[in-house]
Amino acid sequence: MTAVEHTGPSPRIAVVGSINMDLVVRCQRLPRPGETIMGLDAREVSGGKGANQAVAAARLGAHVSMVGRVGSDGFGETLRNCLQAEGIHTAHVARTADCSSGLAIVAVETSGENAITVVPGANGRLSPEDVRAAADVIEAADVLLLQLEVPTETVIAASGIARSAGTRVILDPAPAPTDVPDGLLAVDLLCPNESEAAALTGLPVASDDDLRAAADRLHAMSGAGVIITLGERGALYRAGETGEFVQMPAYRCTAVDTTAAGDAFAAGLALRLAEGADVAESVRFANATAAIAASRHGAQPGMPTRAEVEQLMADSSQSTTE
Repeated sequence: MTAVEHTGPSPRIAVVGSINMDLVVRCQRLPRPGETIMGLDAREVSGGKGANQAVAAARLGAHVSMVGRVGSDGFGETLRNCLQAEGIHTAHVARTADCSSGLAIVAVETSGENAITVVPGANGRLSPEDVRAAADVIEAADVLLLQLEVPTETVIAASGIARSAGTRVILDPAPAPTDVPDGLLAVDLLCPNESEAAALTGLPVASDDDLRAAADRLHAMSGAGVIITLGERGALYRAGETGEFVQMPAYRCTAVDTTAAGDAFAAGLALRLAEGADVAESVRFANATAAIAASRHGAQPGMPTRAEVEQLMADSSQSTTE
């Protein structure tokens, strides 16, 4: 099935979340504890789950506003400039005095698997006051995207502003918290991956039945619709209203860097929902967006355009009918 062409105004997406500089090291395989290995190369790449989602949504054609913080170091100016270069509204991206920018150390093996260590830096200073100061862009948005690389009280504050204004809220609960504070999961859609679903619910996710049970538990905890992303197996959607399960297959790709595939998925999902597509069509589009991102190196550099996503969907549809 191909994506439905959208001819209306650009959807408005607000993103409240992290902005990092990623120090990316490629290696043949990830090191074991206590082991030293030789890397293949290293790069500085703009990242952070929030900024990744913002860039992905902008490349897909959305009007994007970013709410976040960078540090007073050299990375801070670079990170802000990178967002502006993508056409992202940065009036609510604040410089934080006497604080480093967020930093992520990303090891990526040649299979595409990765291991990431995040130092929050200025992201840890993003406050409920910051999001209240940005209430105008949150309330005007069609969709608010949230993640958990900033303080949970800030995420809860942003979600409350959005839901009071009728703005749809999508939460990518990564990294998954060890304790879930009241109100954190009070959103419209939850989009964890398998490991995050397991961490949030305390349930195994080894089988399809396990995944459905975890999705049921997440809905009981939140009242939200639940989409569990499954990597090369696609995504499992549990409708919040009916409890119906729909599994959407992934699009074929050769994964080289899965670092921001989940961020690309969230952006693609938000874009199509903001345009009025149903959840099933939105998940298909999100799966295609994530597949392309995983097939390229670098978090933000690998984010696709809308034309590329629609071409993949069209090519896949044609190949299944031949």
